[in-house]
Amino acid sequence: MYIDEIFQKTTLNEEKLLKYGFTYKNHNYYYSKKIVDDDFRVDIVINQKKICAKVYDLAFNEEYTNFKIEKETGTFVSRVRNAYKNLLEDIKDKCFDENIFMTNQANRIAKCIKEKYASNPEFLWKKYPCDAIFRNNKKWFGLIMYIGRKKIENKKGNIDILNVKLDEEKIKKLLCQKGFYQAYHMNKEKWITITLDETLSDKEIMEYVSESYKFTLKNE
Repeated sequence: MYIDEIFQKTTLNEEKLLKYGFTYKNHNYYYSKKIVDDDFRVDIVINQKKICAKVYDLAFNEEYTNFKIEKETGTFVSRVRNAYKNLLEDIKDKCFDENIFMTNQANRIAKCIKEKYASNPEFLWKKYPCDAIFRNNKKWFGLIMYIGRKKIENKKGNIDILNVKLDEEKIKKLLCQKGFYQAYHMNKEKWITITLDETLSDKEIMEYVSESYKFTLKNE
């Protein structure tokens, strides 16, 4: 509860975790802290894939879950819930690095684009705060979007995608390959969608970004 919301668009910094007081064992980082007058304990386990946190009632030595029930609004439950959330927020602020986009590959690609083309992501839509365009002057050559996977394939979960502009014949060939889909929300004859989920290497993706960028140079 609250974990996905609090830690979205962040990357753990292992050095900071250790300085904060986490211990490392068997590829996991462990941390415990008592809250609410030391009557409860929060146990946290973090690795590169997920973050788990549980609250224990020390009087009964068992997991306490009432604070997860939104309709429970009593003073006592609220104290536990707030202490739990405050601890997670503190760990996020002191042990995690903020990201621009949701996934690691999207952040790496954005960094490569900035370094190569001096183009920063532009977040144009309040309704879609995770979506951004890249352009040379007024011409778009890239668009990163955070969408539900079901919008492009029959899978659950969410994903960052990159839309780039390519030659129409090349698009037809790439659509037969893994990691490529018909352009989401753009002209499907001139643009193509690439998943930013490590299916393709950063180097290969940047080659397509370069081709897309070249379209912005035409007629200049």
